[in-house]
Amino acid sequence: MKEHIVVIGAGQMGSGIAQVFAMADLGVTMVDVSSSALAKARTTIEKSLDRFVEKGKLTAANRDAALERVASGGDLTAAREATLVVEAASENAELKFKLFADLDAIAPPETILATNTSSISITEIAGRTRRADRVIGMHFMNPVPLMRLIEVIRGLATSDETTATVMSYAKRLGKTAVEVNDYPGFVSNRVLMPMINEAVYCVMEGVGTPEAIDQVMTLGMNHPMGPLALADLIGLDTCVSILEVLHHGLGDPKYRPCPLLRKYVAAGWLGRKSGRGFFPY
Repeated sequence: MKEHIVVIGAGQMGSGIAQVFAMADLGVTMVDVSSSALAKARTTIEKSLDRFVEKGKLTAANRDAALERVASGGDLTAAREATLVVEAASENAELKFKLFADLDAIAPPETILATNTSSISITEIAGRTRRADRVIGMHFMNPVPLMRLIEVIRGLATSDETTATVMSYAKRLGKTAVEVNDYPGFVSNRVLMPMINEAVYCVMEGVGTPEAIDQVMTLGMNHPMGPLALADLIGLDTCVSILEVLHHGLGDPKYRPCPLLRKYVAAGWLGRKSGRGFFPY
């Protein structure tokens, strides 16, 4: 079968994932039930590629060729032609379980099914399929075109062959793949989310303003972005979802989402995507 990548979900992560595969000379189809999301994703990819050209990191001809390699679709049947599927839908366990059960029925038996989940169990997702050995976590960092890391997460039954294939794909994308095992939050969010949560507690308790807290971390700890600005970039609703997975999966109260974080989400203050989070946008 000719190599072809299918990306499920045309949001911020999905569009970035599709872009990096297209830039690596691989044909890719973005799938989303929303035609407006697909149109927005294509515009996002075009603007991102234009910035690469402006910075001299990509020629205009290569930009145009990459765009031509990106197709769109409205349903999962695109997976029939896929050698690799990367699911990048919302961070919702039941949604992912259903998607993987459906993808397992549609995609050829040899197709690898990867998920971009940032916290949900790969083993549990794989359990919804008849190919647990070919299910794996492929956790890209945001913004995907710029961030070098891919966290590769093996489920309980993920095969060595599947892992090696995904590590090879990461290399072709110009990324660094780091292999980790399947525990709640993996490495990235198990370390990151308690820091973000603690920063929110500092706001709630009046220890400092969001500006002050982020400045302490950027200037004092040499972080490129403060934890609250990073939370706004990730999406505060996504932060709550990940913390709930950590809290439920590990049973430790230290992962309980801060009440102020929940309050912001309830108010619709989700960060950059809504125009307001801990900072206005």
